[in-house]
Parts: sequence; C-alpha cells; structure tokens
Amino acid sequence: MDNTPKSKAEVAIERIMQELDPASDRYRILATAKVFKSSWVELGEELLKVSTKNLFRQWGYNSFDDYCTQEVRIKKPTAQKLTMAYRFMEKEEPELLARERELKPLPDYRSVDLLRKAREEKDFTQEEYADLRKAVIEEDRSHPAVLKRFKEVAAAKSDEEPPPEIHIKASLSAARRLDTALRTVAGTPEEFSSTVAELVGWLEEQLKTIGSSSIPTSGNSEGGDAGTPPWEDDGEI
Repeated sequence: MDNTPKSKAEVAIERIMQELDPASDRYRILATAKVFKSSWVELGEELLKVSTKNLFRQWGYNSFDDYCTQEVRIKKPTAQKLTMAYRFMEKEEPELLARERELKPLPDYRSVDLLRKAREEKDFTQEEYADLRKAVIEEDRSHPAVLKRFKEVAAAKSDEEPPPEIHIKASLSAARRLDTALRTVAGTPEEFSSTVAELVGWLEEQLKTIGSSSIPTSGNSEGGDAGTPPWEDDGEI
C-alpha cells in the first residue's frame, strides 16, 4: 500500500473525480493529470483537445485557463508548455511520439519546449539544434543541463547579426499561440479568427520563400506583392 502523503492538488482532483463518470473525457483527463510528470504526453494531447474543441465550456468554465488552474490544478504557463511541447513533438518527432509507450517516458516537457524554441524562435543552426536534440532525446539529460546549454547558445547568438528569418519565426510562433488562444475565447468574431489564420499562412509562406535572400518587398512582382499580408491586398483590413 502506498502511504505517500497526497498533495492538495491530488486531493482536490480526486474530490472532483468522485462526482464524475469514470468513462467520461473529463474523468480521464483528471486521471492523467494526477500522474502527468510521468505521462506529460497524454496530458498535453488531452489539454490540446480541450482547448481547440472548447470542451471546458461544457464543464462550466469560462476559459481554458480557468479550467487548467481550478480543475486540473496546473498553472497557465505549464499548460501552455505542455500543449506546445506536444504539438511540437507531433510535428517534428512523430515517430518518437508513436513509440513513446513502448520505450520509456519522453524527456521533460520543459526540455522539449526548449527544443521548440530553438527551432521556431531562436533560429539555431542545424548543427546547434542537432546538438541540443541529442542532449534532450538521445542522452536524456536533465532539464537544468539542457537549459544551461540552450542559454549558452542563445546568448552567443544574441551578439550576432540576426538573420532575417528569425523575426519571421518569432512572429509565426506568436501568431500560432494567438490562433490557439482565440479558439478558447467565446464570441470571437469570425473575421478576427480568419485574419489570424491568414497571418499564420502568410508567415509560413515567407519562411518557405525567404531562403538565403531577404524578405520579399513590395513591387518585386506583378499580380500581387509576395511581402504583403493577404488581408491587405485590397487596401482594407
């Protein structure tokens, strides 16, 4: 019998679980949250579903943040890192994600989020990213060790002239976060959501076309400006 004292969060979660159908989505997510340190992948996946499908509203919460802090008992930054780390693994490491259960628990979600930042925001070179990835995934280094290495590379790069794509990557990451957040806001006008979705698509196209050249500027092509966001083509937002 496990005599380890339960935390206040565990007690609160179990109290809610007692009132739920064990077969329900809500119960399953809470059960996963109790042990999320060893199964963050499952919790990240479930929270992403709750956010994108607005399931929290069915359960009486006004926002995704309220649901996370009051029911799952995790803070907003933690929920954000979990969902973004899962989305990153789904995109960049699908094979590893598929084998997670047969191998061992995946690396710390905070370390995976640093990998995401290195790829999407800090513009690490292929060699720098591969080195960080090796530390996180292959060598299974502790999060403090990974964080130290990440900061060292990021600090060195801050002294360099940033390549033009780094700003696009940072903007794209922010736009994706906004796109996800807007899905949790009740009554968001459709035109706002559409504009953000178009912005994400436009930024993705800029990354594809920039290559080793500068960002496209106005007047470089006929029939439309490759450097102009799509909602500005007609002069109106």
